Amino acid sequence: MQKYRISINDLPPDGKEFDLDDQAIWQTPMREFEMDCRISSPLSAHISVLPAEGGCLVRGELRGQVVLPCNRCAEDAVTDIRSSFEEFEELPDEEDPDAGLNAHAGNGAPDPAAETESRIIYERNTPMLDLAAVCWEEFMLALPVNPLCKTDCKGLCAQCGANLNNDDCGCIPDEGDPRLAVLRGLTLHKT
Repeated sequence: MQKYRISINDLPPDGKEFDLDDQAIWQTPMREFEMDCRISSPLSAHISVLPAEGGCLVRGELRGQVVLPCNRCAEDAVTDIRSSFEEFEELPDEEDPDAGLNAHAGNGAPDPAAETESRIIYERNTPMLDLAAVCWEEFMLALPVNPLCKTDCKGLCAQCGANLNNDDCGCIPDEGDPRLAVLRGLTLHKT
């Protein structure tokens, strides 16, 4: 995959815009993390980077469509990705050349004070913004927590595993613990 790192120092004062539509930006990490996700309509990002003191302002839009497994029935759930974002990327400490990638304390252990990873790294003492990392992170944030094939998805039968969207499975519903049958008709009243 092509590297999409841009030099913060080479940006004009009024900023610069970038259009990214290389599907490898998203497909490579999907394979790496073994995600059950496939691109059904090409993903694209439009990113504007404005240099500022101590970092840069990153604004953009992410568009496309992916297919995820439905959270209830495991069938395909087509998901539109439409996301706008704006955030400030702070320059990491220049004395630590790995500060943008791995924030570590002096003993090699992760530094708890450096909880966030910067998407700006130093290459040959030049701060570089990784646009592919911006695209991947914003894509992950745009994915739904609970993807559904349709809003009224009935899911799978807990007994036989049949997809209840297609037809009733014929299983007898579980009545629960017979010892608690006397409590089924109980109603509570507020006082």
